[in-house]
Amino acid sequence: MKLVLASQSKYRQALLKQLNLEFTTINPDIDESPYPDEDPTQHVLRLAKAKALEHAAQFPESLIIGADIVTILDGKITGKPRDYAEAVKFLQLSSDKVITNLTGVCVLNTSTGKSLVDMVATEVKFKSLSTEQIQRYIEKEQPYDNAGAFRIQSLGITLLEQVSTVDPTAIIGLPLICLTSMLAEFGFAVV
Repeated sequence: MKLVLASQSKYRQALLKQLNLEFTTINPDIDESPYPDEDPTQHVLRLAKAKALEHAAQFPESLIIGADIVTILDGKITGKPRDYAEAVKFLQLSSDKVITNLTGVCVLNTSTGKSLVDMVATEVKFKSLSTEQIQRYIEKEQPYDNAGAFRIQSLGITLLEQVSTVDPTAIIGLPLICLTSMLAEFGFAVV
């Protein structure tokens, strides 16, 4: 079976490459806006599945991986910052708080139409951050392509006090522990 990653995210691609698997990438073009009254869990699971389904007809006899991540801050979904000012705002609001990242993943078997969908939650405790720290971080890291305006796999780790999760790759955008279990259910052995 062919493996397809429905994501142009360089972070997800790098994570999947760690497994030494050959895969193709596609760019899902779906509206990521939340539905009215959709809770964050429903939202992230729906988007992960929608991304896997979008190009399914083009990849017969394949396993398509879709994933999505959202950050929950003060009970609301925050996406990727649109600009510098929004990145500053996200990090100021996160200062000295615990936020939650939800990472949804879907594996679709295009031969059978069966899909598996799951989600991994990660709790992140931010340090108390000064305006100067936030500004320096954003200037150095440019985290505009990351939910919540921080990138844990590089300088963003310096903003944090604690991270709690069952899958440390989830916060980067693709929960590999969960994913490899899903692939195994479809008979796709990684090792």
